[in-house]
Amino acid sequence: MTVLLIHSHYGAAPQGYAADPGVLVVRERELTAGHFAAATGLLTTTHLDQIGLLQHQPALQALLDRGGRWFFNGHILREFVEGLGRYVPLHQPRRADLAMTRLFEHPIFVGIEQRSLEENKGVAGFYGRGHNPLPDGAQAVNGIGPNLVPIDWDWALPAGGRMFSHAGNDLGGMGGESGDGALLTRRIIAWCRGELP
Repeated sequence: MTVLLIHSHYGAAPQGYAADPGVLVVRERELTAGHFAAATGLLTTTHLDQIGLLQHQPALQALLDRGGRWFFNGHILREFVEGLGRYVPLHQPRRADLAMTRLFEHPIFVGIEQRSLEENKGVAGFYGRGHNPLPDGAQAVNGIGPNLVPIDWDWALPAGGRMFSHAGNDLGGMGGESGDGALLTRRIIAWCRGELP
């Protein structure tokens, strides 16, 4: 089971993903429909060229239609899949607007304290400052602020496949390359492979 990681920035791919032999790292400019056809899962980072990905939309849809999974990091600005809405930033957020609440015990987050993700060196907001609108039928996983805006959600698509949206910085990088960050990276890969529900 191959997980395709679209490498969208200069420099090396994130170590936790690149070190896994089941993750195929492909630079965005070298991406072909064949890469999608050979994959069972897809990982994209906040650096994704969303306009560029639109040219691969049929291959992406085919991956999902055959039951593949897509872990999306960042702000959705294009409707790659029917039912997706555009990212909504928080308006002038205060500290209370960045407080995180677990809304659903998703296997990616089991045993990980929200507080360890909410702040980085005592500063809140690195996890995310807005949300990708929850599609019909999606399960909100983590919410932020008093309105519990769904910053993370998991969606079983009507036509097949699954999509996990994290509307912030790359989730695998939260908590560093060890500890919770390393655990999140391993679980994200496992989820993309279909090894976690």
